[in-house]
Amino acid sequence: MESKISEVIAKIKDTTANPSPLGLMGFGMTTVLLNLHNAGLFGLNTMILSMGLFYGGMAQIIAGIQEWKKNNTFGATAFTSYGLFWLSLVFLLVFPKVGWGDAANSTAMASYFIMWGIFTGVMFVGTLRLNKALQFVFASLTILFFLLAIGDLSGVTTITRIAGFEGIICGLSAIYAALAQVLNEVYGKVVWPIGPVAKK
Repeated sequence: MESKISEVIAKIKDTTANPSPLGLMGFGMTTVLLNLHNAGLFGLNTMILSMGLFYGGMAQIIAGIQEWKKNNTFGATAFTSYGLFWLSLVFLLVFPKVGWGDAANSTAMASYFIMWGIFTGVMFVGTLRLNKALQFVFASLTILFFLLAIGDLSGVTTITRIAGFEGIICGLSAIYAALAQVLNEVYGKVVWPIGPVAKK
């Protein structure tokens, strides 16, 4: 008698919340506040550093880990990377103050922003398969990084000011994308549109 082996495939339903709004809010609010400084509205202070450590840094890393659990490679890479960007930026500013190394000069900072600009530009290509809101966030962020790099290399304050205003727009677009997802989920319909997802 032939024995029949039956395979039972258990599919576990994912009931965890969407971590994307947390990551986008952490990025968006911190970006707006830093770029209000770049635009010349106030100096670099502990408010920006605290936001960079906690909401821009830790919150995005948490969101990235949650995206990893959801098998979202793009979200995990983006949120974890930008969370660590904020932590690294804070420590670039703080380390020299406490004597843990020399301050980065303008060429070093420009190189830092260029590398982040290249990374963000490639990630923007990935958003072409996602929604319009994320496309705008990543496109404007790519421009922001290169503007900051040009500002550091040239030493022209006006370029950094322009980068500040562009960064405010970038941060606000991320806040919009985050809150749109929250409201659309709460109401079960499109309250704030984020644009159609590209067909695969």
